[in-house]
Amino acid sequence: MFSFIVRRIGSSIPTMLILILISFALMRLAPGSPFSSDRGLPPEVLANLELKYGLNLPWFEQLFVYLKGIIFDFDFGPSFKYTDKSVNDILAQGFPVTLTYGIWSFVAAVAVGLPLGIVAAVRHNTKLDYAAVGFSIGAQVLPNFVMAPILVIIFTLWLNWLPGGGWNGGQWQYVVMPILALSTSYMASIARITRSSMLEVLHANFIRTAKAKGVPMRNIILRHALKPALLPVISYLGPAFVYMITGSVIIDIYFSTGGMGQFFVDAALNRDYSLLMGVTIVFGVMTIVFNTLVDITYAWLDPKIRL
Repeated sequence: MFSFIVRRIGSSIPTMLILILISFALMRLAPGSPFSSDRGLPPEVLANLELKYGLNLPWFEQLFVYLKGIIFDFDFGPSFKYTDKSVNDILAQGFPVTLTYGIWSFVAAVAVGLPLGIVAAVRHNTKLDYAAVGFSIGAQVLPNFVMAPILVIIFTLWLNWLPGGGWNGGQWQYVVMPILALSTSYMASIARITRSSMLEVLHANFIRTAKAKGVPMRNIILRHALKPALLPVISYLGPAFVYMITGSVIIDIYFSTGGMGQFFVDAALNRDYSLLMGVTIVFGVMTIVFNTLVDITYAWLDPKIRL
C-alpha cells in the first residue's frame, strides 16, 4: 500500500508541471497581450509595461522565472489588471469563499444522495424507490444555472426568506442558496450511482448466502454490501468535489459571492496572464490531489487495485 501511495504521489508532480507548461504556452500563443485592449497606448508606454512585467523576454525565460517564483516563493506574480493587488492577494480573497460553499455543497450532496440511493436499492420497486428515482431525474435536468434563478424567485421574491445575493462574511442566510444550487445535480448523481451499485451487490451470491444463514438485513447492508457498493461512488466523489469548486463560475456570478469563479472569468476576458495562471494552477492542484486521494481510497477498499 505504501509503494502504491508513493507511485501515485510521484506521478502527480510531472502531471502538474505538464499542466503549467501547456497553460503557459497556450496563453502566450494567443494573439494580443494584456495591454492590447488599452487603446491609444504609445509604443514607448507599451514597451515599458512589457518590460515591467517581463513580457519582453523570450517565452522560455518567462516560464523559468514563473516556475522559480512558484516553487521557491509561492508567488504567482502581479496582476496585470488589478494593479493594487497581487495574484496571491486575489486568491486569498476569493478561494476561501469558493471553498466554503464548495465543501458544504459536497457535504450536502453526500449526506442526502448516499442514504437516498441505499434506501432506494433496499426498497427496490416500492414507492420510496420510485420517489428517489424521480428526484434524481428531476434534479439532473436542473443544472446550477437553472436552479439559481429558480431559488431566487422562490426564496427571495416570493417568500422573502433569503437574500438574493452577496456573501456578508459567509453568514448562513447567504450560503444556503449557493449550496442548494450547486449540490442538487451532484446529489442526484450520487443517489443514482449508489442505487445502481447497491442493487448489483445485493444480487451477488455472497449476499444470498448471508441471507440464507439468517444474517439480519441491517448487518448485511452495513458489513457486507456497503463497502463494495461504495467503489463506483468513491470514483465519482473525487472529481465531483473538484467540479463543485471549478464549476462555481455561475454561482459566483449569479449570487455575487466574490469567489474564484468571477475572478477566473474576469482574468480570461482581460487577458490577465498571471491571474489566469494562478487560478488554473489552484484548480489543477485540487484536481490532482483529490483524484490521488480517490485512487488511494479505492485501493484501500479494493486490494486488487494495489496489484
